[in-house]
Amino acid sequence: MSARSLKTALGAVCGALVLLTAAPGSASAATGQFRYTYTTVEGYEAVGFLNDPASGECINLRGPSSEPGSASRAPKNHTRSTATVFLGADCEGDVYYVLPPGAGAGDRLLMRSVVFS
Repeated sequence: MSARSLKTALGAVCGALVLLTAAPGSASAATGQFRYTYTTVEGYEAVGFLNDPASGECINLRGPSSEPGSASRAPKNHTRSTATVFLGADCEGDVYYVLPPGAGAGDRLLMRSVVFS
C-alpha cells in the first residue's frame, strides 16, 4: 500500500469517527421547554414545565399537588420538536392535538399526557 493510499484511508476513518460522535443517539431530547397550567388541590393556578423532555416517550402531565387524573391545560411548546398532547393519560385515546415548535393553545385545550417527536 502506498503512502498516499494510507493517508486517504486514514482520512476516511477519521471522518467516519467524527460523524459517529456527532450524530445524536437514540435517547435524544426535545430541546427547550414545554409549559402548561394546572389547578392545585387547594384551588390555586400553577404552571408546570418540562425542560428538554425526552423524544418519543409518553409523559403524563401532573402538577406536584394536583389530584391524580385531573387535566392540565393551556400548553406552550417552546421546544424545537413537535408536541402531541392527549386528553387521555399514557398518550392514549382519540382526542389529541398537535403543537408545532413555538405554538401554544388556550385554556380550553385539556390534556393529560404529551409525546415529543
